[in-house]
Amino acid sequence: MTLAAAALTATGGLGLGPQPALAGAHMKKDIVDTAVAAGSFKTLVAAVQAAGLVETLKGEGPFTVFAPTDDAFAKLPAGTLDELLKPENKDKLTAILTYHVVPGKVMSSDLRNGMKARTVQGQEATITLSEPPMVDGARIVKPDIETSNGVIHVIDAIILPAE
Repeated sequence: MTLAAAALTATGGLGLGPQPALAGAHMKKDIVDTAVAAGSFKTLVAAVQAAGLVETLKGEGPFTVFAPTDDAFAKLPAGTLDELLKPENKDKLTAILTYHVVPGKVMSSDLRNGMKARTVQGQEATITLSEPPMVDGARIVKPDIETSNGVIHVIDAIILPAE
């Protein structure tokens, strides 16, 4: 059944408009819900929760998130993540996570070689468009995952602000 046929069937014919069940079916999820649904960002989602940033990243935005995968977090030295997730290290965790976020919606087509992107944390991350494209040395392995409140670019490593 085509989408048009499904719409006709659901509405009972022409001119009745979409029914509620179909009306939201095409809506994108926000950044947090998209990361949860992907299944490869469990560590990032846990860190965002520990830092108290869930509501921010579910907010209006738009935001651009350079999102490290679970494999990226696994590359950290043993014990580093456990240490960062402790309540007494919330400020440091928040600084690291907000360094992965740029205000506004920045698609890969907007990126320029050598550009500096000011992060929510306050410092600038450097974009390199050699092959492969990178942000502060982390490979951008999957760009342009659009969400309802921004865009996610998947990266293969954790990027860290200068101390």
